[in-house]
Amino acid sequence: MLTADSGSVLRLVEIEGRGRALVASQPLKAGQIVLQDSPIVVYSAFPLVKPQSSASYCDNCFRILSSSANVVPCPLCSHHLFCGPNCLTAATASSHSPWVCQALSRLRDCPSLFSQPLEQQVQARFLIAAYNLALVSPSDFQVLLSLQGQYSPSDAPAAEFLHSLILSVCPPPSLPISIELTAALLAKDKLNAFGLMEPISLQQDGERSVRAYGIYPKASFFNHDCLPNACRFDYLDSAPAQNTDMIVRMIHDVPVGREICLSYFPVNLNYSARQKRLTEDYGFTCNCDRCKVEANWSDNEADVIDDNGTVEENEDEEIMEEDNDEQMVASEGDEVGEADFPHAYFFVRYMCNRENCWGTLAPLPPSNDVQSKVLECNACGNHKSEEDMC
Repeated sequence: MLTADSGSVLRLVEIEGRGRALVASQPLKAGQIVLQDSPIVVYSAFPLVKPQSSASYCDNCFRILSSSANVVPCPLCSHHLFCGPNCLTAATASSHSPWVCQALSRLRDCPSLFSQPLEQQVQARFLIAAYNLALVSPSDFQVLLSLQGQYSPSDAPAAEFLHSLILSVCPPPSLPISIELTAALLAKDKLNAFGLMEPISLQQDGERSVRAYGIYPKASFFNHDCLPNACRFDYLDSAPAQNTDMIVRMIHDVPVGREICLSYFPVNLNYSARQKRLTEDYGFTCNCDRCKVEANWSDNEADVIDDNGTVEENEDEEIMEEDNDEQMVASEGDEVGEADFPHAYFFVRYMCNRENCWGTLAPLPPSNDVQSKVLECNACGNHKSEEDMC
């Protein structure tokens, strides 16, 4: 059911050229929570043998394991750690069943896997998690299979290798698997997995790493836009419960019927980098309003964001003033002239200016129908008041 706690606010539709999409079923306000979604699969983004320099996370909820945490190792393998007895108990009954524990342990001792790219170790983790889902929750496994994602011949070598490996080393009990099923699952994962990022305090060279991947069945219906009107928030290390849930909030007001879109990556990427990511990872090229404008820019014109995340103004590029917010929303989707720069306002107002953050800002949820004047970054968590932007 595609709703937020506050009621039905999103509607699933088919849009020609874009496929399934989520649109507003009522006018939506800035900061409004439009979706809270729980993952049906969560798995570690680390290789089977983690680098010693990497941080440690609970293998159930993926909170960072601090020195004061009541860390409990898996009694069967000792390779997997949990942030307490409750997480161990929950994992043993679901994501870290005895078969999963045995399968991951056997894969750790498999020389042929370690001669492959590291990506295939992570894919092996996903396949073990997916086949385990079929054993512990067949209905959720069917949901996984219903998601977008078609097998590509270019993925055949990885699918064939991993399928053969799992069948020979750790076949799932009472579950017939085929190369076609393995390939289909890898396609679903490639197109629908969301990265759960490490804390920004652990980033190196301006890059944040992924601690885990999750597949969120409802959130998978959000399409991409390079100037999104909503963004996702994760509270892995701060939420007291359901900390792996994804929360999607509106960045600004939108009218009924407008498609609600996320950006699949930080909005600071330039045109060529965005198109490369979308083509390689998702199999499409973007033709949003921003891309239509930037496709005609020279390389110099494309560098409108400096290393500190500041928008650089040219004499012929007028940045919209704050009181033009309503005009910006109303004009979304209108044809844009080549010389226009309609998204500079977005960078000024909705992109975090913390060094090397590149997160997106959205207002905190409204209180008693009153819009918050405080914006939160979905990457570093910093808060910024509207007064700070004046």
